[in-house]
Amino acid sequence: MAKVKTTFFCQNCGAQSPKWIGRCPSCDQWNTYVEEILHKENKNDKVQGLISTSTQRAKKPMAIQDIGIAEESRIPIADKELARVLGGGIVPGSLVLFGGEPGIGKSTLMLQLALTLKNLKVLYVSGEESELQIRMRAERINTQNPQCFILSETNTQNIFTQIEALEPDLVIIDSIQTLHTSYIESSPGSVSQVRECAGELMKFAKESATPVFLIGHITKEGSLAGPKVLEHMVDTVLQFEGDRNYVYRLLRTTKNRFGSTNELGIYEMHGAGLREVNNPSEILITHREQPTSGVTIAATIEGMRPMLIETQALVSSAAYGTPQRSSTGFDLRRLGMLLAVLEKRCGFRLGVKDVFLNIAGGIKIEDPGVDLALVCAILSSSEDMPIPQNICFTGEVGLTGEIRPVNRVEQRISEAEKMGFEKIFISSYNKKGIDLTAFKIEVITVSKIEEVFGKLFG
Repeated sequence: MAKVKTTFFCQNCGAQSPKWIGRCPSCDQWNTYVEEILHKENKNDKVQGLISTSTQRAKKPMAIQDIGIAEESRIPIADKELARVLGGGIVPGSLVLFGGEPGIGKSTLMLQLALTLKNLKVLYVSGEESELQIRMRAERINTQNPQCFILSETNTQNIFTQIEALEPDLVIIDSIQTLHTSYIESSPGSVSQVRECAGELMKFAKESATPVFLIGHITKEGSLAGPKVLEHMVDTVLQFEGDRNYVYRLLRTTKNRFGSTNELGIYEMHGAGLREVNNPSEILITHREQPTSGVTIAATIEGMRPMLIETQALVSSAAYGTPQRSSTGFDLRRLGMLLAVLEKRCGFRLGVKDVFLNIAGGIKIEDPGVDLALVCAILSSSEDMPIPQNICFTGEVGLTGEIRPVNRVEQRISEAEKMGFEKIFISSYNKKGIDLTAFKIEVITVSKIEEVFGKLFG
């Protein structure tokens, strides 16, 4: 009987070692090596026979000016939010990794995509659900597509056999951690199985010009499960995130070879599936009958999309010896920096008070242009003086207390004007090259935090 060959793989980066080691020399992570059975066979052309020779690309080198751009035209999709984060549509032959927490709506969004592509033949491969479960979800979505085919299978060889018979225009895999290939003697979800299955699908996608979507699980830390090499293999990595206590879901791009990585898509979860949110400013702002202290509106930019968000702050006397600092949807360390600037440069005694900060809607903001709105919300709550609801803010706060300029301020002003605001505070350094008379909204320029406080509260 032949001896079984085993080796050790790092679950984080996929590095290989002949023996177990505590610390991975490639990614410096501890206790990530697991033992797996290694059994390699001659697997040349195992996917080659499944690909039509008429769709294969040329194997000889080509001059870059001789490569036709029209060959890579994007496939249009009805979902505008998904099209935005992908860069304008689906690129033929692309491999897209779609990750998110359990129950966040990954399978629902991918099934909606398969059901809305009426002119394409779509194969939805599920290794987690049966055909009946997927049909029940499709009934809940209430969208029919006779060109959508469902396959409940986990073996890649059987999947490629069905692909050869069906010849789909789009393949969706749910999920990559459930697939296994007979060329690797490891359990599904292991490092070697995930890497091998993804490699087979990538070869199929590139040689047949068929786009493939891979749904992936994430770890407790929020990163995609499996080896890190999986993210390097694919063309696009999409992250689906959101709070279970809110109905809104955010679709972000962390890697995109065919577009920008700063785009953001917003969905609203309903019983009938996910609904696109075309105007996020309307849902992220609470309409109150009377002004409330500690609430301001910030004009921010996410990717190419301007939107208005509501920032909330609560400043109170410290009930215990050590003041508390809490932040939801905003970087806690940057909050500490803003509080230090207010105390050192402006003279506000906030070091002995509790400060709580919240970005309404359950979203996370990294744009420094919300600094001015957060500072005004903190001062409003500290002095218990409400700010009028027809005012919004955009500007970055520096360590010296100055209001620094932000990028694409014209789009921020236009969004505030469209939403009916009467005044917007911006940095005085943003005035250069901007025709302020072209806007109906009153644009107030400030250079220091003291100026803002004086114009708001006198």
